[in-house]
Amino acid sequence: MKTVIEKHSGGDMKKIDLRSDTVTKPSNEMLQAMITAQVGDDVFGEDPTVNELEAYAAELCGKEAAVFAPTGTQSNLIGLMAHCQRGDEYVVGQQAHIYKCEGGGAAVLGSIQPQPLDFEPDGTLCLKKVKAYIKPDDSHYARTKLLCLENTHMGKVLPLSYLQEAAEFCKTNNLSFHLDGARVFNAAVKCGVDVKEITKHFDTVSFCLSKGLGAPIGSLVCGPKELMHSARRWRKVVGGGMRQAGIIAAAGLYALKNNISRLKEDHANALLLAQGLSEIEGLSVEIAELQTNIFFVSILNGKSHALKEFLHAEGIIIPAGDRVRLVTHLDIDSSDVKRVVAVCKDFFMHHKDTPHQVDTKNVSKGFSY
Repeated sequence: MKTVIEKHSGGDMKKIDLRSDTVTKPSNEMLQAMITAQVGDDVFGEDPTVNELEAYAAELCGKEAAVFAPTGTQSNLIGLMAHCQRGDEYVVGQQAHIYKCEGGGAAVLGSIQPQPLDFEPDGTLCLKKVKAYIKPDDSHYARTKLLCLENTHMGKVLPLSYLQEAAEFCKTNNLSFHLDGARVFNAAVKCGVDVKEITKHFDTVSFCLSKGLGAPIGSLVCGPKELMHSARRWRKVVGGGMRQAGIIAAAGLYALKNNISRLKEDHANALLLAQGLSEIEGLSVEIAELQTNIFFVSILNGKSHALKEFLHAEGIIIPAGDRVRLVTHLDIDSSDVKRVVAVCKDFFMHHKDTPHQVDTKNVSKGFSY
C-alpha cells in the first residue's frame, strides 16, 4: 500500500508519530475512492456509499443493520441511548473509554447512570462483581440495563471463552450487552478468527474506521434493526446527521475491504519496537503485556521531557509523561521502528549521568484512543 508521506518540518526525514493509530493519513488508493464516491443526502437515506458501508459493516459483524457516525464517541453514545432510557444504568470498566474518555455523554445527554467497576488485569470485568452491582427492581435505584465491555482494552484482547461466559451471564440476568470495539479487528486478527466470532456475543457493537484501519474519519454501531432505527434517531438528535457523507464513507469501505488483515503487521512492529526499547537502560518496557499494537514504556530517572524533546527534533513524536503509551499503525514500518530504537539508544548513550527532575505536570494519568 502506497501511503501519502509527510515530511518532518525540520528537514526531509519522515515523521514517525507513535501517539496513536488515529494519526494515519489516507493512502493514495483510499483518496481515489473518496474522490470517485457516489453521494446523496444521507439524512434522507439517499447516500448510496453510506448505505453500502452500513450494509457491509452489518454483514461483517453478523448484525441486521448499522449506523454510520462521525466518531467513536458518538457511535458508542447512540448505542447506549438506543439501549437505555432515562434512569437506566450501564455497568462498565472504571478505565473504559466509553465511561472515562467520552465526556460523560451517556449521563449528560442520555440521563443514563454509569456503574463503573475496576477491570481485572486482563481487561475483563469479574462477572461475580458485576452481579453484586445489579440493582434490585426497586424505585430507590437506577434500573441496571446494560453491560459494556471494551475489546481491545489498552491493547489487551478479551478471551473468547470469557465473551461466551459474559453473554450467557447477560441473558441470565436480563441485561443487554454492548461492545466498545474501537479496535475489535485488532482483537480478531490477534485471535486468528473472523470478527463475527467476537461480535456474535453482543447485542450491539461499535467500531472505529479511523484507528488501525486507517480511514480519516468515521465509526459504526451495528445491531438489530429496531435498535439501529432508534440509534439513527439519536444520531440526529446529538448532531450526527450528515449530508453527502459518501465522500468519507468511501474511505471507510476501502479500509474495511483492504486494511483488516494487514493489522498483523502493526502487531509485529509493536513487538519489534518493544523488544528494541527493552534493551535500553533507562527504559522499562511492559513487554509481557503486549498483545496487539499498543504497549507502555516507563522513562526512568526523570528524563521523560528531555527524551521527548530529543525525539521530536528527530521527527519522532511520543506522548508526554514518565509512563507513555506507544502505538504502531499503517504509517509505520519496520525501518521506522529500527530508527526509533537507534535514536533512543543515542539519547541514553549521551544522557547516562544527567538525571533530570521528574516532570510531575506531564505524568500520564490515563490514555485516550
